[in-house]
Amino acid sequence: MKNYIFALFFILFTYNLQSQVLIALLLGDKLNSGKIEFGLDGGLNYSSISSLETDNFKSDFNLGFYFDIKLKDHWYFNTGVLVKSSLGVDQLTTADVAQLGADFSYLVDADNGDFTQKISYFLVPTLAKYRFENQFYVEGGPQFGVMYNAFIEYNYDIDGNSARIREDNKDFLNRMEVGAVAGMGYRLLKGLGWTIGLRYHYGFTNVYKNNSSAKNSSLFLKVNIPIGVSEDKKAAIDTIKDANREEKMEKKEARKSKKNTH
Repeated sequence: MKNYIFALFFILFTYNLQSQVLIALLLGDKLNSGKIEFGLDGGLNYSSISSLETDNFKSDFNLGFYFDIKLKDHWYFNTGVLVKSSLGVDQLTTADVAQLGADFSYLVDADNGDFTQKISYFLVPTLAKYRFENQFYVEGGPQFGVMYNAFIEYNYDIDGNSARIREDNKDFLNRMEVGAVAGMGYRLLKGLGWTIGLRYHYGFTNVYKNNSSAKNSSLFLKVNIPIGVSEDKKAAIDTIKDANREEKMEKKEARKSKKNTH
């Protein structure tokens, strides 16, 4: 019973987050301070599910927001929500489809197309992050998720004739997802700009109710874009930009001077 109450609370909370993303974008300057950084988290993920006959990765886009909270020295706490995030697996076999709760028996020749399992989650990382002096970072910790939609999609394209058919199978899936995450990345503009990185998620919970060994795994290629910055960071960024402009001007003048001496 406790699990259902927690799941209900989590669903209500994360559904509200979609509208809060827009509000947060408008209030980015207010959310950022000297110790808290807020921004957009987006990118691609390549996911798969173990213990199925297929092992083909499915790719999809992610979108959400993040918070980096400074703890001490080089240590940070990273959290947020991927509001749009789809895991799953591609090119399911007919045996896979048969055990995953979708009925495509009405298809005349299913072998002419591809089956894909798509599972939509709200994903919430709770990670410890360590930033090095050279602006690289490593991170790790648990990640929690709740499934809010799932279906198997059949696609085919034969001689210019194409179709996309979806069969819902979310009742065959467990709603909660718990896993571990490890990642690394680099912060641009001497630690004040965008962040690029990669993050690997491995699930500990069973994806399907009738399969005790099916686990999610996914590789995330991500970009973090700060929305609004504190006054101190604004001043630091302006200083870096001014220094870069001066360096470019000096190099330009040096090239002109060298050209005039020949």
